[in-house]
Amino acid sequence: MNNPHQSHPATPAAMFKSLWGNRQLIWQMTRREIDGRYRGSMIGLAWSFITPILLLLVYTFVFSVVFKARWNVGGDESKTDFAIILFAGMIVFNLFAEIVNRAPGLVTSNVNYVKKVVFPLEILPGIALGSALFHSLISLFVLLLAQFILNRSLPWTIIFLPLVFLPLIFFCMGIAWLLSAIGVFIRDVGQITGLLTTILMFMSAVFYPLSALPEEYQFWLGLNPLVLIITESRKVLILGESPNWATLVSALCVSLAIAFAGFWWFQKVRKGFADVI
Repeated sequence: MNNPHQSHPATPAAMFKSLWGNRQLIWQMTRREIDGRYRGSMIGLAWSFITPILLLLVYTFVFSVVFKARWNVGGDESKTDFAIILFAGMIVFNLFAEIVNRAPGLVTSNVNYVKKVVFPLEILPGIALGSALFHSLISLFVLLLAQFILNRSLPWTIIFLPLVFLPLIFFCMGIAWLLSAIGVFIRDVGQITGLLTTILMFMSAVFYPLSALPEEYQFWLGLNPLVLIITESRKVLILGESPNWATLVSALCVSLAIAFAGFWWFQKVRKGFADVI
């Protein structure tokens, strides 16, 4: 049995060492979590495919048929192009939202790991990330399949998507470490994050291009890190354009700093978890 009040290393090296050293445990617990989510349902994991397919169909009908919306990306834009571009943005946002909304309860829902078992609590956000990435990959597969069926081709630039997602992954981990630690002491955080992610969905250029806004608002909305990832994801997935490498490198540096800050905070306050839970 471990001492729940002991100090834990909070350096950048410790962060990477923990994630890499516990990668097998993260993988196993992620698989168990995904299996547990669909256990008992009649069609099981098939829901992970059905849900994004239904969402894509709904987006296509609502935005291309009801609202007759267009993205104005140039060329002969079909009715379904808007829905596909919108869906690409939703994949990015849903990855972020799933991790952030779960973060405040990651520690409080695993009390046995805090008090009784020698367990690396800092990997809990990694498990949540793995589960969210699984569902994002399924949605991405649906998106690429729809795009291939409609356009008979896929842009070669999709190979850059992992690099585009890298800043988002570290950013989400940092936020998850921060919120999961705060959520132990302030239980209202879960309600606040749910409200904030709903607001962010409409403030992250998911339903519209950033260029559709007046110039005086584009700068302020561009400060939202999700806008950058969504924009760059659409470029490599839909438009066949290479990402802005300088911007991505800058975003990665900022995301790493946020990840370390969240990890540092989690490690510094975790010794108080056992007294509160």
